[in-house]
Amino acid sequence: MEKFQELFNAYQKGELPSDHGYIVSVFYHNNSTYTRYEVISFNNVKDIYITDEGLVFQAEGRKLYVMVEPAGWPNSHIEPAYRTEDQRIPYRKKDLLDYTTRRQDHVYIGKEPVVTYTSFTILKSIGQDISYVFYDQGDIKQTILEFFRLSLWKQARVPQGDARKVTEEIDQVFSKIVVTPDFN
Repeated sequence: MEKFQELFNAYQKGELPSDHGYIVSVFYHNNSTYTRYEVISFNNVKDIYITDEGLVFQAEGRKLYVMVEPAGWPNSHIEPAYRTEDQRIPYRKKDLLDYTTRRQDHVYIGKEPVVTYTSFTILKSIGQDISYVFYDQGDIKQTILEFFRLSLWKQARVPQGDARKVTEEIDQVFSKIVVTPDFN
């Protein structure tokens, strides 16, 4: 079995994890390298169904957000929680780790996960945006971190050395969303 696959294809094939798992959604800005990542760990799945908006998981979840903001971004003065929907993550700057790349881009990482207790929705992919489900084959953390490193470098255009360092920062926070028997 693959280590990960596109979420909606996995749903159509009936290959979504039924007890716990991880989903990574990537949202690209049309005209720049501004990129938002949403990592969700989930557990205790009661139901999964599709709606007009996307795929609804009736499950407990923990979300971690990462945002790449290019140097000179015109809305950098606005708190990420108050930006337009396509630029928003649910944090204020004081709640984010801020990594500045050698090109002066900013990569923001949520210090704490956002917890959902009953359900969450993964929006349908539009344009280049995409969501993946990751399968726990023993090395899931390393698989997701390697996905981040490559995506930051190749899609979000973070310099390779900086992408490696940012991935190390994500690793520090990732432990807060890891699915364990005491997930509550």
